[in-house]
Amino acid sequence: MTFPTIKLPARPLAIKRGTISTPFVYYFSIPVLLAIAFFMMMSEAPGILRDYTISQNPVFVDGMIDGSCKTRKAVFTTCEVDLSYEQGGQRYDKDVEIMFVDIHSGDYETGLVVSGDHPELATITLGLDMLWNRIITLSVFTVLLGGGGLVMIFMLLRFWRVSGQLSKPAPLTVVPVEITGMDTKRNRLNVTYADRVSERKTKRVAFTRFERGQEPIIVGDAGSNLVALAVWHGNTSLPVLLDDRLERIEMTEQERAAALAPLHELAQSTDHASATSHVVPEKQGMSLARRAGVFVLVLLLLVGGIFAYWLWYVTSAPSQYNSPGMDINNMMPEALNRWGCDQLKSRFGDGNAPFGCTAPDHISWK
Repeated sequence: MTFPTIKLPARPLAIKRGTISTPFVYYFSIPVLLAIAFFMMMSEAPGILRDYTISQNPVFVDGMIDGSCKTRKAVFTTCEVDLSYEQGGQRYDKDVEIMFVDIHSGDYETGLVVSGDHPELATITLGLDMLWNRIITLSVFTVLLGGGGLVMIFMLLRFWRVSGQLSKPAPLTVVPVEITGMDTKRNRLNVTYADRVSERKTKRVAFTRFERGQEPIIVGDAGSNLVALAVWHGNTSLPVLLDDRLERIEMTEQERAAALAPLHELAQSTDHASATSHVVPEKQGMSLARRAGVFVLVLLLLVGGIFAYWLWYVTSAPSQYNSPGMDINNMMPEALNRWGCDQLKSRFGDGNAPFGCTAPDHISWK
């Protein structure tokens, strides 16, 4: 797609500093995201390591279990338990806390288990049943939060680096960019834009804040978003959005007038009025019936996939201790749950029952 453009002087030109803005949310979000990721790692990783050690040689013992589990946001479950037991003639009191993701209603059944090699290490059977669930949950949260913080640090450094280079004269290349967001604060226009419609199509996103009275040079639209003119300053990694009077570029008034003249002619021409129109065309979306059909199809595929995974778990899984399989089997209606437990028992009846198939003693098969 071709958009109207302007021609700037061929000599190297400098751009006023401050034309690349850094949103305040970056300064606030980075330490928050990294702090949450660090806190989750420090609070959950030791418990996971402890339970992994116990799972290598678990010994089920009698003792006191006092605690509760709380579910937040429907799926995030945290259990805090006080354990008291005797092993090898010595008494132990332990505090255990575990976090996992589960769709569950009602109470959890659990027992007390210690490490045969290190009797001072104790946990609840629910912690072992959900061990891989906990590992995956912690990994996902750490990657998302910590990775998000690191990505924002990289983008922040990019903003600073580009801003520091703009004051040095360099060749300017005019390119169209897509405006993805605009808002006005304190009579100043804030714009978010992305390099999606130029030949480079780097898809990099940048932010800028115009001075009072300034606006971007709108030259068309790309679907539901407006398209404006920007410039690449030398070899910088982000384009700089231009204002409608070219005051961001350090050049003479005569040069600004000559550069803007073609756009003024287009604005006065009926044939090219749409090139500078600020009207965004209506975006045609799917009908309500089609959206409902897509939703039902996705829902059926999801339910079918979960059911297929459950069948594989109860009939073909190499171990009864498969965390997603145990969770799904536990959520099944009574008839399907009992049938699934019978299938597992026929293959793993010599071992302890997995979560969802345990009797009141939390060990034997129901």
